[in-house]
Amino acid sequence: MIETPRRRRATTTPARSSPAQLSPAQRWSVLAIVSSALLLITLDNTVLYTALPRLTEELEATTSQSLWIINAYPLVIAGLLPGSGALGDRLGHLRIFQYGLVIFGLASLLAAFSPTAGVLIAARAGLAVGAAAMMPATLALIRISFPIERERNVAIAIWAAVSLVGMAAGPIVGGLLLEFFWWGSVFLINVPIVLAASVAILLAGPANVADPSRRWDWLSSAQIMAGLSASVLALKSLAETEVSWLTVVVSAVIAASTLTLFTRRQARLARGEHEYLDQPLIDFTVFRNRAFSAGVIAAGISIFAIMGIQLAGTQRYQLVEGFSPLQAGLLVSALAVGAMPLSLLGGAVLHRTGLLVLIGGGIGLATLGAGITALAAARDTFSLLIIGLLVVGAGLGASMSVASTAIMGNVPPQRAGMAASLEEVSYEFGGLVGVAVLGTLLNFAYLHLFSPPAGAGDFRGQAPAEALQSTDPAVIAAAGEAFDGAFVIVLLTVTLFLAAAAALTALLLRRYTPGTASQAYPDNH
Repeated sequence: MIETPRRRRATTTPARSSPAQLSPAQRWSVLAIVSSALLLITLDNTVLYTALPRLTEELEATTSQSLWIINAYPLVIAGLLPGSGALGDRLGHLRIFQYGLVIFGLASLLAAFSPTAGVLIAARAGLAVGAAAMMPATLALIRISFPIERERNVAIAIWAAVSLVGMAAGPIVGGLLLEFFWWGSVFLINVPIVLAASVAILLAGPANVADPSRRWDWLSSAQIMAGLSASVLALKSLAETEVSWLTVVVSAVIAASTLTLFTRRQARLARGEHEYLDQPLIDFTVFRNRAFSAGVIAAGISIFAIMGIQLAGTQRYQLVEGFSPLQAGLLVSALAVGAMPLSLLGGAVLHRTGLLVLIGGGIGLATLGAGITALAAARDTFSLLIIGLLVVGAGLGASMSVASTAIMGNVPPQRAGMAASLEEVSYEFGGLVGVAVLGTLLNFAYLHLFSPPAGAGDFRGQAPAEALQSTDPAVIAAAGEAFDGAFVIVLLTVTLFLAAAAALTALLLRRYTPGTASQAYPDNH
């Protein structure tokens, strides 16, 4: 049965207060604490973009290791998130949030002082374990702390804005630290914030509510992680100069088989056919709600676009134009500058505009901005590039501000923990695919566009930095031209993906016009 959005009444009745309800100061303190943790999580998604060239050189990392240093983090998060939501229900969201903080802090120390690329990849995986524990808990704690719908919408909008700022500010923070410190400082800054948040949540957090009857489905978590890992490996293998088709085929088969097993297992769990487990990690029936599905699409495509543009942009302007890490970070911060106003405003006006305007319209605006950015890159017009990035940010800020509300407000209360995990998976999987697909595309396009001059040496198959650091001006010019072409291809690809997402979300939300209710379960907390 397809739901029809209700026309919102002219007046609303405040939610009834509860004896356990937190005071206003406590509620907003909880929001500040979980937002600070979320800021760290999202910063670590993109903080390495400006640090990558330096740490690759100092750790003597290969091209493949460099990509895994970035991808290990979102990959492990995406694999663990579905199970961590259920684990939070079992142990209590406050407790799992505290555990996540400790793991994140310890892994940050290991990452900061990693002696080799392999240790850094392992440390990034450890960071992901801590992040996966915290992320569903941040939304769950907001849901618990803010029982009034209008207030909760604003809190979630602020949460989404912090997430967006964290991702956009990552390259700036990394670049600023690299101006004065060694590359490990980009991880070391996490530690004092983790310590402060750990103390603050003990003082101001709500009571921990656990449900020991809930079980953690480790097999489903292992299946989805194996499927995602194999998918990423297959994509990366396709970008090599000499493609190992055996690796591609084996990885694709493993990905297809494990993800199929995962889907079938979730269906059996949803039908109650398991002796011990009573709920699936992902109940795919929730996607029948069109607003929920549109929210998932909006979350995923937003991060896909942001991380793809940031990864390609920071690399292009550092390697080709000679920007410092800080300058490259400031360039892509235009995304955050454009996003912030609408990201904060979205939750406050959702009850008037409806989901269609903010999600469908926001992604449509981002599509226009991505097209402007691609045109600017093709014409090498820097001012137009900045305008395009600002427009992309504005559109994605509008859609992201209410994507989480669309997801959390359109599942029944007994599925709220799963919805929080799915919401986070949407963001992480969008970032994972963005880095894997667009990073692979950037490398693939460069390798096939680069044509070194005769007699200049064998630069084919090497990373762009090798040719761009050559002493031969002809080689540098050829490499720069190839990288510019690859950059334009990436931006055009982002534009096409955004256009498809705008059309699909507009179709799904065509009945969610101004004045209609955006949430089937507005009191789902």
